[in-house]
Amino acid sequence: MHLLRYDRGFSRRHFLKKLATGVTGAGVLMPLWDAIAANGEISKAYPEELLSIEAYTRGRIKPGDEITAANVDLVKDLLEPIKYLQISKMGRRLRVAKTTLDVMRLSPWEYLQATVRNRGLAKFDTRGNVVNAKDGKPWIGGNPFPDSQSAIELFAGLTLSWGRHDASFYAIKEVDLSPEGEALFSYDLGWAELSPIARISMDPKPYWPGHEDKLRYQSIFFTAPDSVKGTSFLNVWDYDQSTFPELYGYLPAFKRIRQFPTDQRFEPLIPGSSLYLSDAWAAGDPLYTWGNYRIVGRGPTLGAVNGDWHSQDSNWERPVHGGAHGETFFDTTVELVPEAIVVEAEPIRFPRAPISKKHVWFDARTSLPIAMVSYDRRGEVYRSFDGAFALYEDGSKTVWDGKHPYWSWTHVHSFDIQTNRMTRLQQVRTIGNGHTSHANDPAIYDRYLTSSALMRLGNG
Repeated sequence: MHLLRYDRGFSRRHFLKKLATGVTGAGVLMPLWDAIAANGEISKAYPEELLSIEAYTRGRIKPGDEITAANVDLVKDLLEPIKYLQISKMGRRLRVAKTTLDVMRLSPWEYLQATVRNRGLAKFDTRGNVVNAKDGKPWIGGNPFPDSQSAIELFAGLTLSWGRHDASFYAIKEVDLSPEGEALFSYDLGWAELSPIARISMDPKPYWPGHEDKLRYQSIFFTAPDSVKGTSFLNVWDYDQSTFPELYGYLPAFKRIRQFPTDQRFEPLIPGSSLYLSDAWAAGDPLYTWGNYRIVGRGPTLGAVNGDWHSQDSNWERPVHGGAHGETFFDTTVELVPEAIVVEAEPIRFPRAPISKKHVWFDARTSLPIAMVSYDRRGEVYRSFDGAFALYEDGSKTVWDGKHPYWSWTHVHSFDIQTNRMTRLQQVRTIGNGHTSHANDPAIYDRYLTSSALMRLGNG
């Protein structure tokens, strides 16, 4: 007979005690990041029931199985409420994979190396911004708070670096569906972001001289269809997280760049979309434009954190399923995440926000945002932002980012449960005019992240 050292309730009691007493730090059997720093693995930090979906469900679900309406109640406690509804009522399916033990497969290699190297060197300055504790200058790279002791530390690390590369360009295809599940709008777009601080791959490191007062440059532009082709927007983020970004836009009909109000971040940029600027990476606004951060949940969850690159298609486009017309959801692979930390935040600087609060599920291993659910002003479940990530490596097929396989997000579901509208986005290899997904290329700035770039993209 195989005797378990820890019974099934051990982990549950541990997480409940942490939540009730305010005890911080991830890990059950030992501090998580001590285990990671030792050998890059998490297995010594968690008991078997948190490292295996088969052990967690007592053999009723195992790697290779699908979660459907027929068995979703076995894992209801591992799902946020909107995802549970999508599976139980709308025909969504999730494929199950083994839990990833090697943390180096869950974020860019250089980002995780910098996280280990700079562990313990971050602090908040008197204005609440993350700085290097040694000299008070901006952050130097990696996750500043891998052993997060508070909700604000989790969100600070996420806001500092969305894509976890020094620079990224994402070629994206977006489809917006009607409440009846029909595709109403299809867009091709590019999304670029660059960090002038906390640089770990691009020279000069850790700062781009003359830009140390900026947190990021970020742009979005559309190449199809013709009705929006050439429309583009540029966000310039100040390092001070109490300051709203500057937002510029180029509208082809007016042939000029204009500045937009930056506190209107809860409106779609294009017709049909249910995605807001505020939704980006579940942290699309400066840190202190939201407030009342607090941890409201801890425990295992199911997350699409690895193995979700669709290498079978030359443009990385993935199959869809579910909904009335069979095209509401992307095929998605999930795994048992041993520990997720659920953080609540409220939009304190947005008096007209349609949202009263949001809950974000962070993977405790990497502080990666697994999912977000927002609530309307009456406190009812409203919208979800449900992302998937992968190392772009599949057998003999690999997309390289320098010396290591490329890591990034693969697809997103943005769903409004009150209107039943879905926006699907997927990162593809390329869109029109030669815009190709890639990372850590210094040319991204001049090509996508200046006012002249907006005009060139708008006219090209």
